[in-house]
Amino acid sequence: MIVINSRFLTQEVRGVQRFAEQICLQLNALRDDLVFVAPNDIRLHESAELLHVRRIGRHRGHLWEQVDLPLWLARNGSPPLVSLCNTAPLAYGNQIATHHDITYIRHPESYSRTFRTVYRNLTPLLLGRIKGLITGSEFSRSEISAHYGYPVSNICIVPSAVDERFQPFCIDMARRGTTPYLLAVSSPSTHKNFARMVAAFLRIEGHNEVELRIIGDSNRVFAGSLHDVDGSRRIRNLGRLPDDELVAAYQGATAFVFPSIYEGFGIPPLEAQACGCPVIAARAASIPEVLGDSALYFDPLKVADLTHAMERVLSDEALRQDLRQRGKANVARYCWNSSARRVSRLIDQAFNGAQNTETTDEGPLPLSEPKH
Repeated sequence: MIVINSRFLTQEVRGVQRFAEQICLQLNALRDDLVFVAPNDIRLHESAELLHVRRIGRHRGHLWEQVDLPLWLARNGSPPLVSLCNTAPLAYGNQIATHHDITYIRHPESYSRTFRTVYRNLTPLLLGRIKGLITGSEFSRSEISAHYGYPVSNICIVPSAVDERFQPFCIDMARRGTTPYLLAVSSPSTHKNFARMVAAFLRIEGHNEVELRIIGDSNRVFAGSLHDVDGSRRIRNLGRLPDDELVAAYQGATAFVFPSIYEGFGIPPLEAQACGCPVIAARAASIPEVLGDSALYFDPLKVADLTHAMERVLSDEALRQDLRQRGKANVARYCWNSSARRVSRLIDQAFNGAQNTETTDEGPLPLSEPKH
């Protein structure tokens, strides 16, 4: 029996939860030795039903994860545990954990003092006990290893992907509307760099009809708010959207802007590319690793450079078409099933001592050098 920590089913869906949900759904189809356990306050009911989740314990949140879950594991023979979000029971050693990035170290201004203090103090304890670690990119693997002194050989790269709901626009083009817009999707934390993005947008010349639409909301662990960057009637904050409306927003955008200074992976630009939307992105952190030569890059710390990239993508249809084609090819390199197979092999290696015999997609994906 392999137990999967499914606390993510009780949380709002952001990148971390999306990763855990999709990996679990794929793992459930690959293996018959998994037991998914979660607290009682589940939000993602459809996925919970598909996974046949067992509701255990009396508590919620961190208390459930640090108390109820390890007690239940102890009563059931201390089986192997897989935790696919950034947290895991600290006192439990027979497990594989996941750590997507160390943004709280590199950009502490993005988080509340409580959040970053907890992560800084507890992460080393967790790394000292687990059998292996999952992260999303070579960039994050290097960052985690360098900062915490954790062996690179114990970190498995498992990239994210895009599910089939994200598809190019294939119905009457009139449904896109008549107002052209640039799109950004993210939380409003400081390292996402939305303030510079808005400043760059307001400097654009010759495209007064274009809007900047921002999808996302604030979270109490983040410092900052989308209201801090709202300075024009041409800037529209749309809040959080259900997936069908998010897909439509990607499909209708002239281009997608990803200005983040620090990312462990970054799913939104892949979602945009899957929907046929050209991407302009920061040349920073893991972003060039994930996007390869499929994006138009800019220096995220230089507002003028960002403005130039926006103007270029708005003015050049041939460039947009090229980015669409490159984006389609880039998205095809990522697959939730392939990523879940990596996790499955890691489970066998870490808990059963099995040797890896498949090499087709083991290790980091082959990546192209950025050209734009």
